[in-house]
Amino acid sequence: MTDTATHALAATREWLERAVIGLNLCPFARAPYQRDQVHFAVSDADTDETIAEALLAEIRQLEALSEAQRETTLLILTRGLADFDDFNDFLALADGLLETLALDGTFQIASFHPDYRFADSAPDAIDNYTNRAPFPVLHILRESSVGEAVDAMQDPDAIYRANIERLRQLGHDGWDRLWRDG
Repeated sequence: MTDTATHALAATREWLERAVIGLNLCPFARAPYQRDQVHFAVSDADTDETIAEALLAEIRQLEALSEAQRETTLLILTRGLADFDDFNDFLALADGLLETLALDGTFQIASFHPDYRFADSAPDAIDNYTNRAPFPVLHILRESSVGEAVDAMQDPDAIYRANIERLRQLGHDGWDRLWRDG
């Protein structure tokens, strides 16, 4: 593994542990992570074509394994899609790949990026940090896991609202301290 790949993997694990699980941004992340059912794949692909190939390979690997073996995969991109607009555009290609494979009801792709921003928010709004990761990440989720998690909640949209509120209370200083003080 290259130094870049090693750094990307360590930074993404730290983000998952401190932000996603630590701040409870995703209440469904802790259990599969603790059960070692989260796979981290690092790719230096840097074109839409090579990123799609890496994504396809990870989808096929996830498809070949049972949920008990691997529940989810995070594809971490060290060179590709560094520009958020390019990343956002690629998501349509990723969704199209699932449709072409007839897997759009089996898997879904969540997106995380260092410059993530919601459509109606300022680039520096703390709300965006709910989806900010140290590297571009394509998170391949099993629809069955998502469905079970959503079915277990009375109001799934409450997660999003709670995350925004949590980050607004934390603020930029609190977010920065999360990485310094850990």
